[in-house]
Amino acid sequence: MKRNRPDQGDGMTQARIRAWWGMFFIVSMATLFNKVVALLSIMVLAFFALKEYFSMIKSRKHDRRLYLWAYLSIPVQFYWIFIEWYGMFIVFIPVYVFLFLPLPRLINKGTNGFLRSVSSTQWGLMLMVFGLSHLAFFQFATPAYGAGIVLYLVILTTLGDMIHHVTSRYFGKRKIVPTANPYLTWEGFVCAFLMTTAVSYMIYPYLTPLDPAFGLYSGMLISLSGFFGSLTISVLKRDLLIGDGDKSRAMKKGYISIVDSLTYTSPVFFHFIRYFYDFM
Repeated sequence: MKRNRPDQGDGMTQARIRAWWGMFFIVSMATLFNKVVALLSIMVLAFFALKEYFSMIKSRKHDRRLYLWAYLSIPVQFYWIFIEWYGMFIVFIPVYVFLFLPLPRLINKGTNGFLRSVSSTQWGLMLMVFGLSHLAFFQFATPAYGAGIVLYLVILTTLGDMIHHVTSRYFGKRKIVPTANPYLTWEGFVCAFLMTTAVSYMIYPYLTPLDPAFGLYSGMLISLSGFFGSLTISVLKRDLLIGDGDKSRAMKKGYISIVDSLTYTSPVFFHFIRYFYDFM
C-alpha cells in the first residue's frame, strides 16, 4: 500500500501499526502470566494514558492538586479489583470520586475555571482509568476463562482499529464526521465491522467458552463500541489541542491514540458478558 500510494507515505500508518503490535504484545504477555501481573500492567497503562491526557489540558498551577487526587484514585480503583469487590469497583469512580473531586478545587481556589477543571479531570478518569480497569477485572471475575476473554477482546479491538485506519487512509472516500476525525470513513467502518465480526466468529471457540451466537454478536458489539470510542477520543483531543499543532501531531503516536477504542470496548464487553452469561 505504501508503494502504491506514495502520497500517503507520511509514516503515520506504520507508526500506528507498530504501536498496536506493541500494545497487543504487552497485554498478551501480562495476561498469560497471571492475573496480578495483568492487573499491575493495566494499572500502569491507565496511569500513563491519564498522564498523557492531562498533558493535553491547558491547566493552571492550582489544578495540580486536582490531578494529584486523580492519580491517587488509580491504585484504589485497582485495589477493588484485587480484592474482587465488584460493588465498590463499579461505583468508586462514577460516584465517590465524581462527588469528592470538586472539593480540592473549591478550597481557597475560587470559581474561575472551576467547571472546566473538574469536568475535564472527571472525563479523563472515566475513560482512561474506569474504562481500562475493566480489562483487569476479567481474570478476577472468571479465573478459568478471563485470560482468553481479554486476548479475544484485545485482538478484535486492535484488528478493528487497524482495518478501519488502513482502509480509510488508502481507500476511503466518504468521511463519517470530518470535523471530528477526517481519517474515519464509511468504507473503513464497513470493512472493519465485517472483518471484526468474521474473525470473532472464527476465534471465539479457542478463547471463550461461549456459543456461536456470542461469537457473532460480540464481534458486532466490539466493532461498534470501538468505533464510538475512537470517535469520542478524537473529538476530545481536537477540543483540547485547538491551536497546538505540534502537540497534536505528537499525541497521534501516544498512549491515548492506541487505547482510545479500548476505553469503550472494555466496559461494554464486560457488562455484556456479565448481563447475558452466568459465569462472571
